[in-house]
Amino acid sequence: MYKKITLLLSFVTTTLVAQIEKAPPRTEGESANRLIIRGVTLINSTGAPPVGPVDIVVEKNKIAQIRQVGYPGVPIEENRRPKLNQGDKELDCTGMYLMPGFVDMHGHIGGKAQGTPAEYVFKLWLGHGITTIRDPSAGNGLDWTLDQKKKSENNEITAPRIKAYTAFGMGSDKPINTPEEARQWVRSNAAKGADGIKFFGASPDVFRAALEENKKIGLRSACHHAQLEVGRMNVLATAKAGLTTMEHWYGLPEALFDERTLQNYPPDYNYNNEQHRFEEAGKLWKQGAEPGSAKWYQVMDELLKLDFTLDPTFNIYEANRELMLARRAEWHDEYTLPSVWRFYGPSRISHGSYWLDWGTEQEVAWKENYRIWMRFVNEYKNRGGRVTTGSDSGFIYQLYGFAYIRELELLREAGFHPLEVIRAATLKGAEALGMADQIGSVEVGKLADFVITEENPLANLKTLYGTGAIKVNDKNEVVRVGGVKYTVKDGIVYDAKKLLADVRKIVADTKAKEGFEITQPGVPQKSASKVQSSDKN
Repeated sequence: MYKKITLLLSFVTTTLVAQIEKAPPRTEGESANRLIIRGVTLINSTGAPPVGPVDIVVEKNKIAQIRQVGYPGVPIEENRRPKLNQGDKELDCTGMYLMPGFVDMHGHIGGKAQGTPAEYVFKLWLGHGITTIRDPSAGNGLDWTLDQKKKSENNEITAPRIKAYTAFGMGSDKPINTPEEARQWVRSNAAKGADGIKFFGASPDVFRAALEENKKIGLRSACHHAQLEVGRMNVLATAKAGLTTMEHWYGLPEALFDERTLQNYPPDYNYNNEQHRFEEAGKLWKQGAEPGSAKWYQVMDELLKLDFTLDPTFNIYEANRELMLARRAEWHDEYTLPSVWRFYGPSRISHGSYWLDWGTEQEVAWKENYRIWMRFVNEYKNRGGRVTTGSDSGFIYQLYGFAYIRELELLREAGFHPLEVIRAATLKGAEALGMADQIGSVEVGKLADFVITEENPLANLKTLYGTGAIKVNDKNEVVRVGGVKYTVKDGIVYDAKKLLADVRKIVADTKAKEGFEITQPGVPQKSASKVQSSDKN
């Protein structure tokens, strides 16, 4: 999402973009010319079941060897293991689980409106195992994003690998009104170093020209099919024109219409009133073809033939079906910056802060919306379609890193097997980015991007949250388990819990400076003196 989608749809984008603070030089992480990770159970994302114990050898930043070194429940014979040479680094991960690094296909780096310094966002991502992100819109400006991308590639900053998808029209000093102007902008965008384009919609001739030129150049594309243009080109039309990935779900119900051609807008609807926009969107899937009908499968089959990718971002709309669940998520207390919390709050202006009069009726409608939407996504996967994992954090009470793990849980709710969930989060994202030869699975020759955990994520995805999962031990004591132990990006081993501790400090320092505490919407903020008095009691 973007703060003002309507501005992007007009294609009048200024060259001066409000930017957040860039990430500082890297001081975290350890690397070696040769690293041996010992004793893990490997969850590989190729479709293979877990296997272990396994030792993995990394040379510089690439996987050099994967060796099964024994069997569960019996001692490992040392002569089967890769030898540790002088100068090598060894990471004992006996009994732990190792997966490919996660790919966030919808990773906005935040903006001035949210007040998120890049270090805060990057460490939340890496702290949850996210080693590659696609920034859809390059909201801090393409030059800013490319600078952080290059520094991440060179490991000069603590950050995931970045793919920059520029918002269509960004940097243009005039509206793009003709097919030739669209083609020129697309060529210019590629020449500047962008990895692709994020669309919100355009007139059909302009949209088709841009997609065709982008595909001809060899770049990829994404689209949030905004309601202002989806009536002219829905998902099926844009996919046929060359779009490679759809974001969210807008445009898909419209492709499934069989008793109407437009969404059933009420007479007083106004797109700039976001309560209207999101409330009516919650009724949209019911307006499409019946699940399992001929029309349902006709649209699905056409998208499958086009090798089209769905990036559903289930999590970003979850507050619509359970506002209190998203608003009271426990990580807000220690991980959400005051500026982000203020941005989330009900507002007639801030994008995604549309809680003007949200209640039971809206939530019930959105629950039904999810039921149908999840069925389509799961069936698409079952019929061979590519489904990826994206978070779209920084809006609607969804926080960087944490929201990505929630997306994994929602894929599981949609019907994905836990192994299919991990594959969507890794290999399928790599395929969609055109990077499956480099990342997305643990195979010799690929980049050393790993997520290492002490708990089995296949048994409980909640153990991937930075706040961990709740258990009661044999002494009847409540304990927290899990959280990512190590994130390895490009061969560099990061202590994921230390990265999250850094984030907590950033938040705590900011709160202390502002005298801020989180309060729920409509509840007055306590004064600093009252907070201190309460703490003493």
